[in-house]
Amino acid sequence: MTKKTVEVTPTNHLHEEVRVGMSKQALIRAFYDNLFYVQGRFKDVATPSDLYMAAAYTVRDRMLERWIRSAQTYKKAQVRTVCYLSAEFLLGPHLGNNMVNLGILDKAVQAADELGLDLQEIQEQEEEPGLGNGGLGRLAACYLESLATLQIPAIGYGIRYEFGIFEQQIRDGWQVEVTDAWLRNGNPWELFRPKLRFPVKFGGHTKHHTDETGQLHVKWVPELVVNGVAYDTPILGYRVDNTNLLRLWKSEACESFDFNAFNTGDYYGAVNAKVIAENISKVLYPNDEPEVGKELRLKQQYFFVSCSLQDMIRLHLGTAGSLDKFHEKFAAQLNDTHPAIAVVELMRLFMDEHQMGWDRAWEITRNTFAFTNHTLLPEALESWPLDLFERLLPRHLEIIYEINDRFLDEVRIRFMGDTARIARLSLIEENGRRSVRMANLACVGSFAINGVAELHTELLKTTILKDFHDLWPDKIKNKTNGVTPRRFMVLSNPRLSRLLKKHIGDEWIKNLDQLRTLEGLADDAGFVERWRRTKMAAKMDLAVWLQGKLGMQIDPQSLFDVQVKRIHEYKRQHLNILHVITLYEGLKLNPNQEVAPRTFIFGGKAAPGYRMAKLIIKLIHSVAHVINKDPAVKELIKVVFLPDFSVKRGQRIYPAADLSEQISTAGMEASGTGNMKFSMNGALTIGTLDGANIEIRKEVGEDNFFLFGLTAPEVKQRVLDGYRPGDYYQRCVELKSAIDLLDSGYFSRGDKDLFRPLIDSLLQEDTYMLCADFESYKDTQVEVSNAYLDIKRWSRMSVLNVSRIGKFSSDRAIREYCADIWHIEPCRVGIDGC
Repeated sequence: MTKKTVEVTPTNHLHEEVRVGMSKQALIRAFYDNLFYVQGRFKDVATPSDLYMAAAYTVRDRMLERWIRSAQTYKKAQVRTVCYLSAEFLLGPHLGNNMVNLGILDKAVQAADELGLDLQEIQEQEEEPGLGNGGLGRLAACYLESLATLQIPAIGYGIRYEFGIFEQQIRDGWQVEVTDAWLRNGNPWELFRPKLRFPVKFGGHTKHHTDETGQLHVKWVPELVVNGVAYDTPILGYRVDNTNLLRLWKSEACESFDFNAFNTGDYYGAVNAKVIAENISKVLYPNDEPEVGKELRLKQQYFFVSCSLQDMIRLHLGTAGSLDKFHEKFAAQLNDTHPAIAVVELMRLFMDEHQMGWDRAWEITRNTFAFTNHTLLPEALESWPLDLFERLLPRHLEIIYEINDRFLDEVRIRFMGDTARIARLSLIEENGRRSVRMANLACVGSFAINGVAELHTELLKTTILKDFHDLWPDKIKNKTNGVTPRRFMVLSNPRLSRLLKKHIGDEWIKNLDQLRTLEGLADDAGFVERWRRTKMAAKMDLAVWLQGKLGMQIDPQSLFDVQVKRIHEYKRQHLNILHVITLYEGLKLNPNQEVAPRTFIFGGKAAPGYRMAKLIIKLIHSVAHVINKDPAVKELIKVVFLPDFSVKRGQRIYPAADLSEQISTAGMEASGTGNMKFSMNGALTIGTLDGANIEIRKEVGEDNFFLFGLTAPEVKQRVLDGYRPGDYYQRCVELKSAIDLLDSGYFSRGDKDLFRPLIDSLLQEDTYMLCADFESYKDTQVEVSNAYLDIKRWSRMSVLNVSRIGKFSSDRAIREYCADIWHIEPCRVGIDGC
């Protein structure tokens, strides 16, 4: 059926302001204006990219009025502001989310329909900003959106990476990393601020002198100076006028072209400064295995922190006469250890640039920063070699030494004679290659520390941060992560959102606890039938999309068993695929057994230098290659790996999932947020008592969660007892059979060496206790199959998961941060101001 096309002339619809009007006709006129005046196209010759850009500018125009009004309101009221410092912001596509938050999505669909356009196809043109690696960056994005929705003044600070997290391609089952050129077509959501730039120094040496009053002054004479220039993106709250700021920094040379070098024929030398400077913001997480990679990572972290703090000082001095109340103006949250150098940089700026004494500078600094820890893995706690630090940031190392001396004096008084504790608390690691411990620095330089799930926080207090907890018992708090329901329910799952609005209204979009009213409908046959149809429609959408992308047919009636997340041994994708092998063997031996048909869907990226994770991806593809071709099981199990998993692709997967695999080793996952996104969309969880799984299980009910595996204390005890994975391999028939089949070359065309490193790792070390948990996992998967075959029971469990998931909104998390850590109040943007 051909859609009706309407042409709009410049004289139509003048009764409503084109830039800010919210009606369908205003949107149509604005779209044409942006297509014509910004893109320089008319509709008949416009490319899909042109149509997307015109749509994006149309939506952005409506955000800018709110953004400027917010800035004016915040400045006039001199409000306390949250500054969220993060090396990652995994934002996801902007267009759809901004239309939801403006409340114009339905009108935009109608406008597109009237223009003969498909809004979904337009949205598909958007390049996703790959400015993050996973949960940490996505959490930062959720928090920025919730801050705006809750009307909390906030600025997000980070890096405008030219190339984001790599694009993942699969060749012969192996991951291949390809450049993510997300800026190739431009970014309509950002505004370049060429005059907003700050110098950032590296290398060189320091000069010390004492003035006539006896005060010490230090001058840093750098070897290299680059500029950080700002790119601003508006972050809109849901159905409010508050629009906050995401400010990302790009590195540039102070002088990008050496004319004299060029004229003497040194063409490379003419642009050498430009290349060196721009490398700093070139790519997200350069490989830090070589020394030059480590240097670049440290440069990146210092670069964005220095720009951000200089900007904060500029903003504060614009409304205040001095820096004495800097900590009252800003609450700066360090999102993990990447921005921890901020503690030292703020001290340097206060003392060296603004002539503040040490004691006052340290008091303000320690009352400015709060620190979020995101890991329990000791190897993931950042540290930088001392010689690298001294070469790159000589002034900062001097300040670190002074902070450390003063801090350890305090420790010695508190714990007299405890030299081992003093060594553990020191900011300097003395064993092996001496290094600066960034987590210790963040703990010492912050007024609050938080974990991101109840178990994670308790483990912080008893393991990696135990000494700090002993020193400051009230400093470590818990703030369980959350995700925004606007993106991961309203935008991702419009059918479910419409069903919920019809039965319980739409208050849940801003107060997710309102979903509790669904509980009364869990046994309503008519509602549950509509619930099942909604889920089936999402599964059919995903099946059609996967067929288009991968050329693979999957059965929407099958159980969609999904594990999509970063590939890592502790997340145990290999536990999942070994169970697939067990299921496959069982069906080959007994094809008539009653099991729920399953489609196993995997997705996720491995770090480029992480060989074992890449081997796990190869294993998944190798198993899929055999199983998907075997006619004996093709109606019962299928294995799919979705390449290049991202926020955009997650939005397709979360609504369609039946089962969410959250199977990390207990005590290893800080929180997880994928588990929350799946539950919000009606998937049931199979998981360990790890991270936020514990709290999800508590909220949704033990009967609505498939639990397996060792607990964190049991994992610890196995290690203390001398864990022997070979014993479990010998005792568990199915585990032995699966590993032996893999070892035989059955899934590798007879190549017995291909998966040998993985098998040896499991049988000799098994750091993440896959063997110990396998039997429990296998048995629990039988429970999953039986539950899925009981349609009424499964549907009821699904409804109850959604109805009880309210705690895991990022709005709740931000309210807790505001009350317990930042001590900040909302500021409403509108006619009446705050």
